[in-house]
Amino acid sequence: MEIGEERTVFVDALLPLPIPRYFTYRVPREWAGFVQAGLRVVVPFGTKKVLTGVIVTVHHNPPKQYQAKYVLEILDDAPLVTSSQIALFQWVADYYMCYPGEVFQVALPAGLKISSQSKVQANPEFSSPETLTEKELALYVEIRDKGAMSYDELAKFAEVKSPYHLIKALVGKDAVIIFDELKDRYTPKVQRKVRLASAFEDKLVVTDLIQSLEEKPKQMAILLHYLQYIPVLRSPEMNQKGLAKNSFSQAGLSESSLQTLVKNEVFEIFGVVVSRFDETDENFVPSSFTLNAPQEKAYLSILSQFQEKDVVLLHGITGSGKTEIYIKLIQEALANGDQVLYLLPEIALTTQIVVRLKRIFGEQVGIYHSKFSDNERVEVWKSIVEGKYPFVVGVRSSVFLPFKNLGLIIIDEEHETSFKQADPAPRYHARDVAIVLAHQQKAKVLLGSATPSMETYYQAKQDKYGLVVLKERFGAAQLPEMHLIDTKYANRMKQMKGGFSVDLIEVLAENLKQGKQSLLFQNRRGYSPYLQCQDCDWIATCHQCDVSLTYHAREQELRCHYCGHHESLLHRCGACGSAQLKTMGYGTEKLEEELQLHLPDARVARMDLDTTRSKTAFTSLITEIQKGQVDILVGTQMVAKGLDFDGLSLVAIFDADKIINFPDFRAHERGFQLITQVAGRAGRREVQGQVYIQTNQPTHRLFTYIQEGNYEQLYADEMIEREGYHYPPFTRLIKLVMRHFEARNVETAAKDLGQLLKAKFGNGRVLGPEKPLIERIRNQYAMEILIKLEKGVALAAFKKQLREELDTLSTKPAFKGVQIIVDVDCN
Repeated sequence: MEIGEERTVFVDALLPLPIPRYFTYRVPREWAGFVQAGLRVVVPFGTKKVLTGVIVTVHHNPPKQYQAKYVLEILDDAPLVTSSQIALFQWVADYYMCYPGEVFQVALPAGLKISSQSKVQANPEFSSPETLTEKELALYVEIRDKGAMSYDELAKFAEVKSPYHLIKALVGKDAVIIFDELKDRYTPKVQRKVRLASAFEDKLVVTDLIQSLEEKPKQMAILLHYLQYIPVLRSPEMNQKGLAKNSFSQAGLSESSLQTLVKNEVFEIFGVVVSRFDETDENFVPSSFTLNAPQEKAYLSILSQFQEKDVVLLHGITGSGKTEIYIKLIQEALANGDQVLYLLPEIALTTQIVVRLKRIFGEQVGIYHSKFSDNERVEVWKSIVEGKYPFVVGVRSSVFLPFKNLGLIIIDEEHETSFKQADPAPRYHARDVAIVLAHQQKAKVLLGSATPSMETYYQAKQDKYGLVVLKERFGAAQLPEMHLIDTKYANRMKQMKGGFSVDLIEVLAENLKQGKQSLLFQNRRGYSPYLQCQDCDWIATCHQCDVSLTYHAREQELRCHYCGHHESLLHRCGACGSAQLKTMGYGTEKLEEELQLHLPDARVARMDLDTTRSKTAFTSLITEIQKGQVDILVGTQMVAKGLDFDGLSLVAIFDADKIINFPDFRAHERGFQLITQVAGRAGRREVQGQVYIQTNQPTHRLFTYIQEGNYEQLYADEMIEREGYHYPPFTRLIKLVMRHFEARNVETAAKDLGQLLKAKFGNGRVLGPEKPLIERIRNQYAMEILIKLEKGVALAAFKKQLREELDTLSTKPAFKGVQIIVDVDCN
């Protein structure tokens, strides 16, 4: 190559696809000096796909296996994805045995990806309009005059529901061309504003204008409304900023009069890009608080342990005031110029805590969760890049945001299973990814929980993590008093009314009489878990899944909570035709109904997935409860997570047995966590709370630990059992799930895979294959293999071997069409 000769520039792009490698593209000459890592690009893939990728590396090496295609478009002026993010995507892909593109697909908000929309344009080489019918000619002329039209626009013009037959005819006659127009999904929010034309910023001109409108009262009202808010003569700069257009309609003023003034060039309408989030009040004053002695001691201990440990566990009982400690640590980090990430397990938790954090940190706080629209999430992403939000509160996907100088990550309720993604890949655990992210950015991690996960507590006991214990409730609050109600005895003594014991109804009635609030917990939504024939015992089941259909009374329908199938309520047995169908079991909807029968004066509300689907529903319900407009709240595990209500003094667990008897090695740990967390909602102020637990097994040792708040003894018991049976934290678990639409195919593939893995890795490590608890979901049958890896195994090398075996197997005829899902550190 001669000196000065220009070299072709190539880029490796990370694409949102399940492929193992980056893909190389050629950069057009005019962009060669501009491309850099972190920019989003639009690129072709295969024969039909157009994708949004991100540049990972820039180089001059053409690919050897294929001809590099050109980058179609560069979407950014500056990088929106950082190099540390790309490194994190790769770590997640390696650890959780998936592909970087799958991580990228989950990490990047949909609003930052390009979508394609088919459009139709006139063919410039078309010269035979006489071949067109009258309708086709009218359509062709409209397309030609407009330049291009979407399918929807064509349907509207032609006054037809579907324009495809007309488009097909025009394409067949070479009159039009179909193309895909690429559109950035993110659209900024634009506020329409009104301002006086600059000519009217002079006092004499304004006076003349007022005189000219004296006989036009509606137009005069528009002008006076504007001058009331915008002192044009005193502050011409305020006139340039203008007044929101909707303020005129809100004041009941005439839209047509405003348009007349715009037409006469008195006013002008313009657009301003604004944030989609509520701006902080201009008179905002940060609220302050003081830590009490136990909190101050815990706070200083955390700081001290951060000197030696990167991760510290704060084991604080419910109501001990962990949030105040978090806030003090956040203030310290922000004062040092660091970014802070505050992770919460579910959106439900953000409602109360965000209001509180906004009072303290104002507009420094950015919120990130899935109930936000695509555009809202893009604004948070871009604001972090621009440095607008140094403090982010979010759910698990927040670990993938473009942080550059994190100083602190707080993971509240670190034991929560919501931090683990089940589907699709990557099946990551946000707590563990956050610890890697912190290590990458040299930040500290604080894990907080009243009921830590066994794995986390084990790491603290092994001195890998720091440990700080907070055993006193904040202020004058005491831990609630717990009572067990023996439902087996109550049944025998005829002291049950439906699913309620007489004792439970009495305490709820007494609490209502005293004007206090109660919470009834049942971890099952809907009206009844299943519908059963009283003559032949037939049960209504989903035709796509091996589960019963749940009855939802409000919609009068049966629903599958796994695939979403729903159908109208049946009135006759599907097997024998009998009309003797009965709803069995209790969901939150049925409990809400029965409470109204037992306590007709009570104002009952329900908090579950069905009642909180919309973005604002949860907030509205929280507000009602805080205002004392709800006497009894019926809820699923949503209510267990960090909610704090002044008037809530009584908690009832409707059916504790289903919680603690689940067939899983973590059942006792999860039962302790869930019941303790729900119980912790009671009596968080001066009055001691009361907790009533309905159970058939009142002598079960787990209830003794829960009543005593004895997490340490539970931990000791669990460690003995888990070490004996080789479960975490003494081993690592990798679950392989095989799925196929034919039961025989998945069983054959699972058997072959099990034999191969046992031969390669040993019988003791590989368990199964076995059928899962629910064998068929969405018409796909499943089989599972569990791999237990003892400590000391080179994890990366093992996973590499396992991946090679799975890739080899996928090419064999027996595995054709069989989906193999790898779940590392399965829940």
